[in-house]
Parts: sequence; structure tokens; C-alpha cells
Amino acid sequence: MTRRWEHPRPGAGEDPPGPDADDRAGGGAPSSSRAGGTGAPLPPEEQARAICLRLLTGTPRTRKQLADALAKRGIPDEVAEEVLSRFEDVGLIDDAAFAGAWVESRHHGRGLARRALARELRTKGVDSAVIDEAVGQLDAEQEERTARELVERKLRSTRGLDREKRLRRLAGMLARKGYAEGLALRVVRRALEEEGEDPELLDHLADL
Repeated sequence: MTRRWEHPRPGAGEDPPGPDADDRAGGGAPSSSRAGGTGAPLPPEEQARAICLRLLTGTPRTRKQLADALAKRGIPDEVAEEVLSRFEDVGLIDDAAFAGAWVESRHHGRGLARRALARELRTKGVDSAVIDEAVGQLDAEQEERTARELVERKLRSTRGLDREKRLRRLAGMLARKGYAEGLALRVVRRALEEEGEDPELLDHLADL
């Protein structure tokens, strides 16, 4: 079977659809399907395979996401484990590839910092060691460059506000994206200084 991964699109504003998306689209488990037209329901293993293949079509998923979907549809745990392990063996499930693609897409598309990316991957059931390796793609210099770009894009919309509000609004924007407070304040102060703000006043505001 050919392994096919479609990474999340850089810049996409929303997370990939969750396991419940197929239910809303009428694509739930084939529990009412019949094997070969004989009237017999599909065995749980075949149901599990069909569910996983459908959920993986067009969008990579973590093992945990698929396991949750199978449990919700009543697939026995031992059957789910067997099917999921087989999918991992042939490369249809690859949490490391998922995490790497997620980090690349969400950092370059949304400007998320390592801390925010790690938090998102944890909610998707990715193992801590895999998360550490994936977010390790971003070094401190890259993270700071992205923070500066985010501030530069937002800077114009804050003109006309007093310097304290500008500093707080810009730093708050970076904080929501997972940037550490020290980095956020440093980047914002530098941007405001380049616009002519008094460095000493900015330092005073940052200490409040």
C-alpha cells in the first residue's frame, strides 16, 4: 500500500477536522453494512479498518485520534489495538510525521511558538518525546524572527494608541501565540524604539 501524507496547509486558520467530522457528514461507522450481501454484519476488524481509512483520507491523524474514534463507534479495544498497530507498521499512521508537519504548518502559517505547538500536539495525543523532537525543528533564533514579523504586521494597527497600550497589546498578541513574556517584551520594545519611542519609558512600562 502506498504511503500518502498530505500535510496541513500552511496558513490554514483552523485545525484539521476532528474524528467527529465524518459523523456530521454522514460518514459514520459501517455498522449497518452487510458483508457480501449475505445480511451478516461486517466483523469488528473490518469495521475498524474502514473507519480508519475513511478518517485518514485527505488528512493525517494521530494514533490517539483514531483510537478515540474507534472507541466512540464501539470497536473493542483489542481489535482497535491490532488494527492501529497494523496501520502503523505500513506507515498509514505516523505520529512523528504528523507532528513535524503540524509544527511546520502552524508556525509558518499562524506564527505559533514552540510552547503553543507543544500544547496543541499534546491535545492530539502525541507522545512527549515525539513532541520534543518536532518542536525542536524551531530554534530560538527562528522563533524570535517570527515574533518580530508578527509585531511588524500588527504595529500599524496600534498607531494612535498611547505607548503603554501599544506595548501591552503587542506583547499580549505574542503571549497568546505561546511566546515567553521576556521574548515578547524584548521584541515589542525594539519595534517601538525603531519608531522613535523613548527606550527608558518603554523599560519603565515593561516593569509595571
